[in-house]
Amino acid sequence: MLLTKLRPNGAKIPKRAIVLCAGRGERLRPITDKTPKPLIELGGMTVLDRTLEHLGAVGVEKVVVNHWHLGDQIVDHLSKRTGLEIAFSAEQDLLETGGGVKNALAELGDEPFFVINGDAVWLDGMADTLARFAAAWNGEEMDIQLLLYSFARVLGWHGYGDFEMDPLGRVSWREEGRVAPYAYIGVSIVHPKVFNDTPDGPFSMRLPYTRSADAGRLFGQIHDGLWYHISTPEDLEAARRRFANGHVPEVPFF
Repeated sequence: MLLTKLRPNGAKIPKRAIVLCAGRGERLRPITDKTPKPLIELGGMTVLDRTLEHLGAVGVEKVVVNHWHLGDQIVDHLSKRTGLEIAFSAEQDLLETGGGVKNALAELGDEPFFVINGDAVWLDGMADTLARFAAAWNGEEMDIQLLLYSFARVLGWHGYGDFEMDPLGRVSWREEGRVAPYAYIGVSIVHPKVFNDTPDGPFSMRLPYTRSADAGRLFGQIHDGLWYHISTPEDLEAARRRFANGHVPEVPFF
């Protein structure tokens, strides 16, 4: 079980969430040829169970899990869980991140909800991450809020960052040819209205992010705990070593 953390006062916690578990996990092959990425074990617990523990601890009542690749394994695994209400959103064709969320809106309701990537692995800082994140939500100003991580702290990621953020927390995409200071770690709060006038088939969450950013309604919060970027077998092995070592960074010897 995860440790109980400090709770920010006044945090209104979304009661529903969706965990995106439909992807193939292409870069983690051949592991994901037989095991869906959310069911990979890390620190004695699957990635998906770790996320559900976080959600249950903060007070989420219902979680939607979408699935496509090896989805029967995900359904079978979760059928053994108790506590949280879990609904499944099966995809006959892969709908990508945005299409997957839109396909599940009937289960998610009319209020803002958490959207969490099925491979997101984070450890809390001084406060419960999701409670701290929810406390920063302001529906009068925001349509989407992203949990971000300082790009300088990311291990094993060779990109250029995702977003920039102004002093008020308003987020914009990285400009072409520049390195952005923040990476998105796969945790967000989303108002369902951002899916108005979006395609009925596959589309990426990049579409509502961009629309919200253009309207000045895309915001972010910097995660104060740890985040593990797990994209390749090498990333997974490095994360497992750090879990076994109490999350102490590996020190290179020259």
